[in-house]
Amino acid sequence: MASYPHVFEYPFSVLEDVPFKMQGCWNEQFFHNENPIVVELGCGRGEYAVGLARRYPDKNFIGVDIKGARMWSGATESQHEGLHNVAFLRTNIEIIDRFFGPGEVSEIWLTFSDPQMKKATKRLTSTYFLQRYRRILQADGIIHLKTDSPFLFTYTKLMAEHNSLPIEVCTEDLYSSTLDGEGGAEAGSFDLSIRTYYEQQWIDRGMTIKYLRFRLPQEGELTEPDADIELDDYRSYNRSKRSSLVTSR
Repeated sequence: MASYPHVFEYPFSVLEDVPFKMQGCWNEQFFHNENPIVVELGCGRGEYAVGLARRYPDKNFIGVDIKGARMWSGATESQHEGLHNVAFLRTNIEIIDRFFGPGEVSEIWLTFSDPQMKKATKRLTSTYFLQRYRRILQADGIIHLKTDSPFLFTYTKLMAEHNSLPIEVCTEDLYSSTLDGEGGAEAGSFDLSIRTYYEQQWIDRGMTIKYLRFRLPQEGELTEPDADIELDDYRSYNRSKRSSLVTSR
């Protein structure tokens, strides 16, 4: 991928010695337009970023992941298709705010993120990460969560409710709802029917896909919800174990 002009590889070890000079200048220096920038965090093989770039040429998309072997698929596909509104950034999501200027990003997608049931600070919708998203999102920027995990869906919904973050769309079964069609009023500006490799695996196993869209205002202190959430029974931890959130009965 080092030869791809739309791939930027800056893991933490590299960034310490070579600062990312395009921070705050993605539209000017790379996309060469003023279209909104949409970031997918944990993009995996890049199916969502590439799929959205195909369908929405009036927006710019950046897929972010630390695993270059997975990212190679989407980077190669978009290179062969000549898509000019998609890029890939290989780095640690924990330092995502070092790559974008204040208000440079309009929306963030979290597609099938690891629910990180054992440690709250590793969840991509925890206060740890939301505080970082605030530094790069526009005022009242949008966050999309698409997940198979009941745990992560419940946790994120509680997080939004606890911190009074405006929830715009919330469904526990996306494909049985009216939200998965392109251009639907409730679905907002994106087609929700694009399916990733991992998403199709969960669907084939009979899992329902959940979707949550909320806004992240710049003001207000963010705190973790005080709740006990049942763990996913099909993942690494048994139901008998508890989440790292404080139990409140």
